[in-house]
Amino acid sequence: MEVTAPANEPLKKDSLNKSDLTLLHYDEGARSLTNQETATVYATASAIGKLRTKVTQFETEDTPDREKDGQIIPGRPKNADLIQSIATLTEAGLRALWRSPDDKFPQTQTATNWELWLDREAADAFVLGAQAYDVAIGEEQLEFPEDIVVIAHGTRDALANAIRHLRGVKAMAAPTITADFFAGGDVIEQAQWVDELRNRTTYPAHADPGYVTLLDTGVSRAHPLVQPALEVADRHAANPAWGLEDIRGHGTHMAGLALLGDLTSCLHQTNPVTVSNRLESVKLKPDTGENPHHLFGAVTRGGVNTVEQTHPRRRTFTMPITTGADTPHDGAPTSWSSEIDQLASGASGNRDLKRLMLISAGNTDNFSFGAGQYLDRCDHEDNEIQSPAQAWNAVAVGAFTEKTVLPDNEAATALAPFGDLSPSSRTASWTSYWPLKPDVVLEGGNWASSAFPPPMRHGYLSLLSTHHNYPVRSLTFTYDTSAATALAAKGITELWSDYPDLWPETIRGLYVSSARWTPQMRSHLPVAHNKGNYAPLFQRYGYGVPNLKRARRSASNALTLIVEDTITPYGLSDDGKRGVDNEMKLFTLPWPVEELRRLGNTDVTLRVTLSSFIEPNPSEAARGSRYRYASHNLRFKLNRADEAAPHFMARISKLAAQPAGPASNESDGWDYGSDRRDVGSLHIDQLTCRASDLARRNLIAVHPVNGWWKTKSLLNGDPPSVRFALIVEIDAEHIEAELHAEVQSAIAASVATQTVIAL
Repeated sequence: MEVTAPANEPLKKDSLNKSDLTLLHYDEGARSLTNQETATVYATASAIGKLRTKVTQFETEDTPDREKDGQIIPGRPKNADLIQSIATLTEAGLRALWRSPDDKFPQTQTATNWELWLDREAADAFVLGAQAYDVAIGEEQLEFPEDIVVIAHGTRDALANAIRHLRGVKAMAAPTITADFFAGGDVIEQAQWVDELRNRTTYPAHADPGYVTLLDTGVSRAHPLVQPALEVADRHAANPAWGLEDIRGHGTHMAGLALLGDLTSCLHQTNPVTVSNRLESVKLKPDTGENPHHLFGAVTRGGVNTVEQTHPRRRTFTMPITTGADTPHDGAPTSWSSEIDQLASGASGNRDLKRLMLISAGNTDNFSFGAGQYLDRCDHEDNEIQSPAQAWNAVAVGAFTEKTVLPDNEAATALAPFGDLSPSSRTASWTSYWPLKPDVVLEGGNWASSAFPPPMRHGYLSLLSTHHNYPVRSLTFTYDTSAATALAAKGITELWSDYPDLWPETIRGLYVSSARWTPQMRSHLPVAHNKGNYAPLFQRYGYGVPNLKRARRSASNALTLIVEDTITPYGLSDDGKRGVDNEMKLFTLPWPVEELRRLGNTDVTLRVTLSSFIEPNPSEAARGSRYRYASHNLRFKLNRADEAAPHFMARISKLAAQPAGPASNESDGWDYGSDRRDVGSLHIDQLTCRASDLARRNLIAVHPVNGWWKTKSLLNGDPPSVRFALIVEIDAEHIEAELHAEVQSAIAASVATQTVIAL
């Protein structure tokens, strides 16, 4: 509401910040123009009722008489100070919340960016709810003592509707601070910005932090923001003849992002900053020239072996380096991607352990862009994801962008719209058969497009990071899928530090499963879409933009159940002449049955993730078959609402005998289906159904289908087993539900059970 005082009289503003009223903005300066004070107030439905009561009391009730200095002073109308200080009270428009100059307020109804200042306690609810009102909220947030600042994208009407129905917006402004603001300063200004940030930044002091191990061009320790997280002994080179310093600069740029994220946000706030990760650096590229193509896999293995000679640590191996020399591969394995799969699975390297590995998707050439739709160019088959990002076990990271603001006097526009694919990001040329890639997308910057192609990178549309040539320069622009990969390394390493005992397979599953498509990405789906319409989204964005809050959460109306287990997928037939499927694991999960039944016909969403690391067999014959390339292939199945355990086990056991395993039953309501789900070594699907039906779907089976381990020679000894992580999420979204509490009770009572079934 907008509240105006009578001319030349003060507004009782203290009373406008109590009784469920929240004072958002107070303008005393208005008196110089209209002689009237104004305030903008957020009022809940309860607050409106209380205010009406106060007006009625003012009209009908007086305060008691009181005695002062022997005289009786008659009572006044109740709430007189507040009511008499109000001349008008109207519903506020967007301008009432506007902090920037009036000429910066958007004048048209086209979608644009808005800087929103949110109440800290209400910020999460606003961010979650805004999408329902066609307002997209950016991933980046600034945190201040009493405010959370986000970028919103939408029309004036859409934003007004969201603010009217969702609590939390305290003020609005024009988004103005970009990487160009800081990187454009001179040497002294940049150093001052860095010193100020360093003084309010705390680095990890605990003995077992997570390490981002950068396989790149080296990292320079001189930078004040990098040095506290990178020990002298933690810099290495794959080739002992190479120096350790970062001559090219790329590795130091990635280091700043892996520690602090986009420095634009860090420098724009004044709150203390906590860095959770530490760094290790392995120079994987020489200072001049390139590694011979056939040595890429060997050099990567050498770098991993070198760094693992030091300490046993939780490492997120991060490699923002790819090659176009293997193009086109169309998703099939190459020698480099196969070595990545071996390293992740523990089949290669000097140490026998599973490894968490991130790889960039590779970058497009801006000079290949013409005047057509930029997504058409990104989707072209000759712009496929570069090797080794198609590796099954690695997390391949592409780029999207929320950077669309250019200077007012710029004769150009941002090429990609808010929340869509970054023009620099490569896409999958394949729609099925080989793994879904990229797995996720993070901020990679945007390009400026003018009347004359090609589009170009721009400081306003870039990220900001640490310069390798400190103190000559302190800050630098960075961008593309390399930057997105460094941001992913920061997030996934922080997640692993929260849950240090989880396996790399589990962390990979949790992180990727937390990703969702933005509203802009989903806008490419037809209104009446089917499973096949999801293919372009997976090719461009993978599962979407990861959300650490979602990965970490287990709120009252959303929960995550995690199973870490092993399975022996194959054994010998009774006559010992051939390999057969050996066993299936059946899990009876501690479902919140009573709460789901209470919700009845209300829709809830179930999301299931199955993650394991395969050992590759990249022989020529195997290159054409996913069942011969992977050591094993696992699948998950969920029972139907009317299917008891004996019938479910019988159905899966019967179907498991098929060469490729049970085909997906598309009538079960899964969103993505078998073409999207049953590829690679990470399987994710979701379904939305009535809560009462989900209450009866609490059986999940994990079973094998064909893999190259299923050979007689391998199975003559002890049949190999494999680890897997099963992650099950139930989300009642905005519905008030107590899913978490009931599951906690069930787990405490040891309700969860596992059954091993011979196939």
